[in-house]
Amino acid sequence: MQPDHIDAALVDFGVLADWMDGRSLPGGPFERVERLGGGTQNILVRFWRGDREYVLRRPPAHLRPKSNDALRREARVLAALDGTGVRAPRLVAACDDEKVMGGAVFYLMESISGFNPTTMLPRPHAADPAIRHRMGLEAAAALAELGAVDHTAVGLGGMGRPEGFLERQVGRWLAELDSYSALAGYPGPDIPGVAEVAAWLEERRPREWRPGIMHGDYHLGNLLYDFGGPRVAAIVDWEMCTIGDPLLDLGWLVATWPGGETDKLAGAIGAVGGLPGTDELVEVYAARTDRDLSALNWYAVLACFKLGIVLEGSHARAYAGKAAKDVGDLLHATTLGLFARARVFMEA
Repeated sequence: MQPDHIDAALVDFGVLADWMDGRSLPGGPFERVERLGGGTQNILVRFWRGDREYVLRRPPAHLRPKSNDALRREARVLAALDGTGVRAPRLVAACDDEKVMGGAVFYLMESISGFNPTTMLPRPHAADPAIRHRMGLEAAAALAELGAVDHTAVGLGGMGRPEGFLERQVGRWLAELDSYSALAGYPGPDIPGVAEVAAWLEERRPREWRPGIMHGDYHLGNLLYDFGGPRVAAIVDWEMCTIGDPLLDLGWLVATWPGGETDKLAGAIGAVGGLPGTDELVEVYAARTDRDLSALNWYAVLACFKLGIVLEGSHARAYAGKAAKDVGDLLHATTLGLFARARVFMEA
């Protein structure tokens, strides 16, 4: 039953079969099993069973202290979003007991027919700049749909700690950066401008904001698009989701948008161009929200600061042999680009 190309230490298909049978999901052999790419952390495996297609998602092989909690949170948010119209994969079933599958929780979700524009572009999208322009606007529209959801109405009122969310951000992520020094072999962060950006953020923090559902890592690399046109088919990779300030997602989209230091994040679509400018993204979002966007540059700077520190974690883990060196080096270079971009936003 175990496919030869899937490590049973990551996904034991005998255990999975028993678990699925216990939830009255369609039975039978596992077919067309394949490991999916995307992201640098969690593991995705697509398969068919009983004439139904699934994607299994679990934490990485090297579990971190909060890996299982992050996946439990993902599953809860995906379940809450079902029926809201937000373009997210539909949750099928979740196993929040890490004892079932060798220490890792996991969940099953529907498989989305779509492509990631940072890894490839189908011919219509590659050939027509008007389609790519619309793809960018669709990214902003899909995000606005998420930001408009009332998190309490969908059962997420008790999730996270939205009180003081913005006030905690700088200290929280500086502490995260400091924690990497515990990894064997990591010489410490070599990131110019960390203290300067942190001070700027603390001095200019917005005084008023409204909590909502945040994706937490909203950029082109976490979107799947329809093969037939510019529509966003699904927002994926919800590992950083929480209840916080949804405008940080918009700042994140602006901060990672192709142009300059962060082009590596945009891959294939960034290389061919034709995307709208960030001012157009903001216009699309503004037309679909009643949130105050006057401090958007602050959110963009915070996005650069936070994402840069998150990516530096993979660089540090590469020193400790817990991530590939080439990935660590690429993400460190991206971190430097993000802090350079933060200074541009600060001066705007």
